[in-house]
Amino acid sequence: MSNRPTSLSYTLRGLALVALTLLAAGCEQPHLERSTTDSAVWPVLRPPLDPDPALEKRVDTLLAQMTLEQKVGQIIQAEIGFVTPEDVRRYHLGSVLNGGGTYANGNRYASVAEWVALADAFYLASMDTAGGGLAIPMLWGTDAVHGHNKIFGATLFPHNIGLGAAGDPALVRDIARVTARAVRATGLDWTFAPSLSVVRDDRWGRTYEGYAEDPQLVERLAGAAVAGFQGALDSPSFLDPTRVLATAKHYLGDGGTENGIDRGDTTVTEAVLRDIHAPGYFAALDAGVQTVMASHSSWQGERMHGHKYLLTDVLKQQLGFDGFVIGDWNSHGLVPGCSNASCPQAINAGVDMIMVIEDWREFWYNTLAQVKRGDISQARLDDAVRRILRVKFRAGLFDRGKPSTRVLANDAGIVGAAAHRALARRAVRQSLVLLKNKNGLLPLRPQARVLVAGDGADNIGKQAGGWSISWQGDDNRNADFPGATSIYTGIRAAVTAAGGSVEFNVDGAYRQRPDVAIVVYGENPYAEWQGDLQSPAYQPYSHRDARLLEKLQSDGIPVVSIFISGRPLWVNRALNASDAFVAAWLPGTEGAGIADVIFTDAGGEVQHDFTGRLSFSWPRLASQVRLNRGDADYEPLFPYGYGLGVNDEDRLADKLPITDDFPIARAAGSTLPLFSGRPAAPWMFGLSDGREQKNLTGASGGIDGGAIAEADKDTQGDARDFIWHGRGRTTISLHAGHERPDLSNFLASQAALQLDIRLDRAPSEAVFAAVRCGGQCGGDLDITAPLAALPAGQWRRLSIDLQCFAQRGADFSRVNAPFAISTAGALKLRVANIKLTPDAASAADIRCPG
Repeated sequence: MSNRPTSLSYTLRGLALVALTLLAAGCEQPHLERSTTDSAVWPVLRPPLDPDPALEKRVDTLLAQMTLEQKVGQIIQAEIGFVTPEDVRRYHLGSVLNGGGTYANGNRYASVAEWVALADAFYLASMDTAGGGLAIPMLWGTDAVHGHNKIFGATLFPHNIGLGAAGDPALVRDIARVTARAVRATGLDWTFAPSLSVVRDDRWGRTYEGYAEDPQLVERLAGAAVAGFQGALDSPSFLDPTRVLATAKHYLGDGGTENGIDRGDTTVTEAVLRDIHAPGYFAALDAGVQTVMASHSSWQGERMHGHKYLLTDVLKQQLGFDGFVIGDWNSHGLVPGCSNASCPQAINAGVDMIMVIEDWREFWYNTLAQVKRGDISQARLDDAVRRILRVKFRAGLFDRGKPSTRVLANDAGIVGAAAHRALARRAVRQSLVLLKNKNGLLPLRPQARVLVAGDGADNIGKQAGGWSISWQGDDNRNADFPGATSIYTGIRAAVTAAGGSVEFNVDGAYRQRPDVAIVVYGENPYAEWQGDLQSPAYQPYSHRDARLLEKLQSDGIPVVSIFISGRPLWVNRALNASDAFVAAWLPGTEGAGIADVIFTDAGGEVQHDFTGRLSFSWPRLASQVRLNRGDADYEPLFPYGYGLGVNDEDRLADKLPITDDFPIARAAGSTLPLFSGRPAAPWMFGLSDGREQKNLTGASGGIDGGAIAEADKDTQGDARDFIWHGRGRTTISLHAGHERPDLSNFLASQAALQLDIRLDRAPSEAVFAAVRCGGQCGGDLDITAPLAALPAGQWRRLSIDLQCFAQRGADFSRVNAPFAISTAGALKLRVANIKLTPDAASAADIRCPG
């Protein structure tokens, strides 16, 4: 029986009205004074579940038996790439997770059985009572954010931005329900979903994880998602063996940071924080969500992981949350005075379980000492452990045995099941938003001669986006998605079945003149801060895709654009060159859903109309970087809620303004980033050893002579491991393919090449750095001694005067590779933040005065 107050729905509706009033008045502005930190401004909610005296007694009994060491272990979540079952047993760890780039046994293609076997191993370790241990089952968390997306062969659904466009709570609930079943099949217990971000600046790299810019829609879908994952309150399905624990994230205000900077600062008033950014959490709490994830971001300069007022006073006390707060990936280390290995501030603020990646063991020892010293009170530690145990008991972990014996475990047929794919295909259909349809071009007759073009047409990784198999999703091939359907494959099936013909060429070339061209293009995959933009302009320099559309248009061929993106972007030039334009978002693995809508049946009847409507406003100008319904100066190209049906009249002009009024200009003397979490355009990582050459499209890869692997410095994935195997001269470089950018102004400004570097394995042979400019242009600089002098395992800043490279033949007017390191021996470096910094040569570690 639930204990939900009957006034809650009225409270939420009232808050929504307040939000609309604030927006209409143009009140959501940065740098406003904090109105108050009096939790009375927040609604009073009660836990939705009635108190369970029997369950609480079990919690009390177990808590009383626990040693201090066991309690500290319970509040730590470690990453499976850095922890073993034996570690879980020895340190009594409460949870593990598999992060963006880790898999069961390190195998990207691990089977369902391998995942279950590893889950069993961790579970059995947590239940081992030898040597005085207590049997407390561990939780395994995973980012199943659009399906069970880390699992080979799983069905991937449209990302949340597409589900927001569909606007269907029942669809969201059903997707969460079948995702829970897939998670259970692999033996896991807990998903870090749903994301309840209310996005205010679409340059943010996590925009696609949010349902909408509007808090009312986020509120409607939040409760549906939680009910799908966990089961409905007041029903036997609630946390039954086919469901998983849900996580409301990222609390609070992550979608409101200034300039859309991930992990940045949200500077709005408390009233706006409550009325714009919190309604989704009210709905999730009302649906009984058991965990809440703290945000990487800050509110008015204070890191959320250290924000006692919002985590404890508001969330736990005023809003009545009785589950536990989970930290995000090493985010406690961003709290002032903290590090990844130590942060009593986060625990005292109200984070109950700390997500510690590599440094969990040191964190365990430090936290143990901090409790003994009184830096963390015993009462606060007990509160955190009590909350974790309560959730574990509610989830049935103490009663259901090891993962392999539970309902659905090892059922490989669930992962990628036909019914799940059918649901995903329906979700794709419902998510599509028709923005332009000149002369009623869509839907097309399938008997036509169809040209399919664009680099997104037969690219399942691109249509799936980030959080797909890997964290960034940028290293996938079609073979990584067995059972999936690319957009091109779906088009080909629909057309050939009706007697039409299809020709496919990425660049738009054709042998026989087509009746229509369907061009599929858009953003390449990204996740989190690696997707942050300075400008919403799409391809502001190359205009490659717009030129392809214009070429087809100049040939007199009607053009249908299928635009893949994780957010609205300024695409006026592409709109002008398109007769029809469909916002397809990030549709996932079931690309055939697009053909279902853009083609009629064989008899010419509409199969499925376009029903998707914009849940994010679409910019008219590139300068409209913060564009939300209710803004005082709200003048979008397409407003919130816009979307055509096939019978609607399209009045969009063909001559939209294409002058970029928000160009990205680099100020004279400013630093040029080459690698900051991901290579900056136009650079890419490459490896060569004289026998093999490989360019990386993702974060990791290798050849016989060496490898590059994603790694961490300050935040997730912000570094790379460079590994040389000692099998002959091998070069790791950042290069621009066939391009030769002019960097001579950096040489003239006395710049230095700077990078953060950690020596993990000393060089066994000479090591050389270079700037390459094609052919024999550029020479080697011996850096063996400076590298060998670095303290092992410690980060240092290394800088090299660019004159050193110029004196060895580098022509900075045509640089192909501004950074290259080579050696014939064995060596391992961890590298981050590679850049060219003006006026830094005089203080460089390696200087070469001219």
